[in-house]
Amino acid sequence: MSVLLNADDFRQRARRILPRGLFEYIDRGTEDETALRKLRESLDAITLRPSALTGHDWRDLKTQLFGTTIAAPLIVAPTALAGLVSYDGEAKLARAAATAGIPFCVSTQSVTTIESIRRGAPGAILWFQLYVWRDRSLTEQLLKRVAACDCDCLVITADTPLSPNREYNRRNGFSIPFSPTVRNIVDMATHPRWLLGVMGRYLATEGMPTYGHYPSEFRGAITRPSVADAVRLEHRLNWDDVRRLRDSWQGTFIVKGILTAEDAEMAADIGADGIVVSTHGGRNLDCLPTPASCLPKISRAVGARLTVLADSGVRRGTDVLKYLSLGAESVQLGRLPLWGLAAHGEKGAVAMLQMIIREIDTALGFLGFCNAGSLRTAQPLTDCCSSAERQLRQ
Repeated sequence: MSVLLNADDFRQRARRILPRGLFEYIDRGTEDETALRKLRESLDAITLRPSALTGHDWRDLKTQLFGTTIAAPLIVAPTALAGLVSYDGEAKLARAAATAGIPFCVSTQSVTTIESIRRGAPGAILWFQLYVWRDRSLTEQLLKRVAACDCDCLVITADTPLSPNREYNRRNGFSIPFSPTVRNIVDMATHPRWLLGVMGRYLATEGMPTYGHYPSEFRGAITRPSVADAVRLEHRLNWDDVRRLRDSWQGTFIVKGILTAEDAEMAADIGADGIVVSTHGGRNLDCLPTPASCLPKISRAVGARLTVLADSGVRRGTDVLKYLSLGAESVQLGRLPLWGLAAHGEKGAVAMLQMIIREIDTALGFLGFCNAGSLRTAQPLTDCCSSAERQLRQ
């Protein structure tokens, strides 16, 4: 493996290997991509105050999360179609997460099914992210499959009632089901490593890849509107629906996509075990506040009642520490593991996770802390909110 020293190195390698349509699907935001810029600006604006001469000769990154000890305050976030980035990509990510000692969250829209991922990564800590389908009976059947795979942590995505306005996907011809155009065929043909090593292997073994968890009749006749409508995102999802899911799910229950203290308190009231303060990586709505601006108020409101997680925009180990210092107990990584996966498969995903963990460890040493949890009791921040965000919160 050639030397890749930081997230941008992995990103540039992924850009060369993946077709443009797939790379931009992972990498970009939505509409004018204002949210992406604000994510980076909000994290860059935070400074961490060091404590000098603290005398620590070790750092312990282990974190207690929902009763389980993990090796670092990280989770590999659910990402749709990770199996297109590398052949059997979801199982590779699960094994990479297991190697790093952290959970991997499987997406409803993964290429590989939860059953196959469990077989391919028997020692992994698996979570499952749920998009509720309009046909609730199909959702119930899916959850029974998830529970049968020793996956007891369910993550409900609350911030995606419909498909976002990602104009670049339409320009690139990137869609499920795949619709061949001159542009996307040329795009794939000019990326032979991906074409042969990923798409070629699927076509030779399993056929055209698609959403693995969707019912067989949907996968086999994806253009039939009557079938497709059954597994569209449930845009009418509300707190009563989520309460019923909480009541029926026997394991850990997390609501992802929370940005206000009021919604965080609703999640606590229905019995959620955790929330993820998230803007979906800046991929859904372009005018949202940043997680960094929302976390302190949310943590103060519900931190004693449930576990607060965060994600969106992480590029360095110091970004993880910044979210922890704002009140998160652990941080999800979305794009970074995918860039590692694209660059060098499972080894690349492992290398990326190990790199972030090293960065966290190094930064903690310079800050004078012996564990990441200490940041939540410190006051290491500058004001990271823009004036517009402060006005929105008032």
